Amino acid sequence: MAKTSNKANKTPGRMAQLVSVYRMTIKADSTALWWSLLALAIGVLVGLLASILFAAGNVFTSVAYIMTGVLAGILAAMIVMSRRAERAAYSQIAGQAGAAGAVLGSSLRRNWRSPEMPVAISPKTKDAVWRALGPGGIVLVGEGSRSKVQSMLEDERRKIQRIAPGVPVSFLYVTGDEGSVPLHKLASSLYKMKKALNRTEIAAVDKRLSAIAGGMPIPKGIDPNRVRASRK
Repeated sequence: MAKTSNKANKTPGRMAQLVSVYRMTIKADSTALWWSLLALAIGVLVGLLASILFAAGNVFTSVAYIMTGVLAGILAAMIVMSRRAERAAYSQIAGQAGAAGAVLGSSLRRNWRSPEMPVAISPKTKDAVWRALGPGGIVLVGEGSRSKVQSMLEDERRKIQRIAPGVPVSFLYVTGDEGSVPLHKLASSLYKMKKALNRTEIAAVDKRLSAIAGGMPIPKGIDPNRVRASRK
């Protein structure tokens, strides 16, 4: 009885969470629902066409094609809504100190890694440099004002080149100006970089980079773990 009661209590919480995500997504992106419905409709239409073209006269096969189309449409709609929800969530934290770090810390895959804290920061302006390491080499992400983070990026590159010579170091900017990378494209921008390191080399470079971490304390007002979406 207790187990049944616990399951019953968990279900409303999950549903409420899904409803909350849906509302947040629609509020930030009014086209999300229509794109999801379009994905669903395409799946259903493909199923109907397949039943007409390949299962004429066979009721069982026709139903199977239609049901497959419906299920594929539902899956496609869920994927579209999920992508839109992720993009909406990133738009809610865009511009906040530590937003780039929050994205790097929560969404990196494919053997990419990033420390929890920035590798350089301006205490006054909160402009920061974040570091990512993966198959594409070392990527330094400047967050804040481009003119102010540029010198910080160059300083950090010089430090890296002293302890990891030969490893490619690239810059990305999350600065909100022309040429800047939007938060929702930050992870994918890393994945698109030309492969320069294998898994063993990544581990070796990671050990070297830990030597310049310096035990930097969490800067006030820029903890990526505390970045929250705006509730306006």
